[in-house]
Amino acid sequence: MTQDEMKKAAAWAALEYVSPNSIVGVGTGSTVNHFIDALGTIKHQLKGAVSSSDASSARLSELGIPLFDLNELEHIDVYVDGADEIDASMAMIKGGGAALTREKIVAAVAKQFICIVDNTKLVSTLGQFPLPVEVIPMAREYVARQLTLLGGEPRYREGVVTDNGNHIIDVHGLVITEPKELEQRINAIVGVVTNGLFAERAADILLMGTPQGVSRQQHV
Repeated sequence: MTQDEMKKAAAWAALEYVSPNSIVGVGTGSTVNHFIDALGTIKHQLKGAVSSSDASSARLSELGIPLFDLNELEHIDVYVDGADEIDASMAMIKGGGAALTREKIVAAVAKQFICIVDNTKLVSTLGQFPLPVEVIPMAREYVARQLTLLGGEPRYREGVVTDNGNHIIDVHGLVITEPKELEQRINAIVGVVTNGLFAERAADILLMGTPQGVSRQQHV
């Protein structure tokens, strides 16, 4: 199987966790695009979706899947999204597509978080993929200095503005052995909206596409 075929296999496997007449939380990225295509095949069974990005919203709308504002809902049953890296504890780095803040908000409201990836995303220690941090534009250089003090090498992602109108700093060179602690420390920096560590709210179920098929792991 190619990498894209493994992504597609994991994405379609997530349909098993989508209940009829439910509102589904939908993430962002290439693997999620396969999941959106899969949702299109059962759209008449769905009440609708909540999306974490303008790009995913547009794709869902093209398929005729109704979109809900998260403020209208107390919770959603399931949220399906990918990851840039995930470790054995189901902690993740997300935000390669710059949608990390909305992704983290939708994940917080979901009763169940399903992570869909291909097998290249599973790592023993997080940090090889640069950690995205969404920042208020006027605080960008201040936040970068603080991130340097934490041992990282911050780089401004030039030309990228998030759906929230903010900037992204990618932090290189981190070896993240305590993801929950680092998530909290970075979020405490003034000017940070949030960072791409999903450890406080890790995945509940991992669906990973492999050459042998889709493996399933549950958070314990």
